[in-house]
Amino acid sequence: MVPAATRERLRSQLLQATATVCSLAAFSAMLDPDRIASRLGLFLVGVNGYSQFYAIYVGVRFATAGLALLAARRGDQPILGDLTALFILAQPIGRLVAAFAIGLPQGVLLAVCGIELLVGLALLALRPRGRLFSP
Repeated sequence: MVPAATRERLRSQLLQATATVCSLAAFSAMLDPDRIASRLGLFLVGVNGYSQFYAIYVGVRFATAGLALLAARRGDQPILGDLTALFILAQPIGRLVAAFAIGLPQGVLLAVCGIELLVGLALLALRPRGRLFSP
């Protein structure tokens, strides 16, 4: 069993790394949306296509980064880390739902999906002892 202080430190470090990666991904998407979209298998068309891309790949990623950073600094409120984990896990869960209709993601996106799954589950596993999703 991992001591509570070590769990808290590891969770905080993982949350900080998550905030950094999400911020970098959002900046990358913001600076070169067409390149990022094509690497993800997306083709952006018109104002609505770009608007939707920015909402998800810039807005949601920055929101996730901000939540992860807040959670890393407020270890006394584990619910913030739990919410960050749920934000991260929502993506591979959505891809799993899509897999039943059209198949699993391929290439880079499959690797990203695996990383999201590992990070989200690790954040929940490193949670301080107590009930899941409790303050």
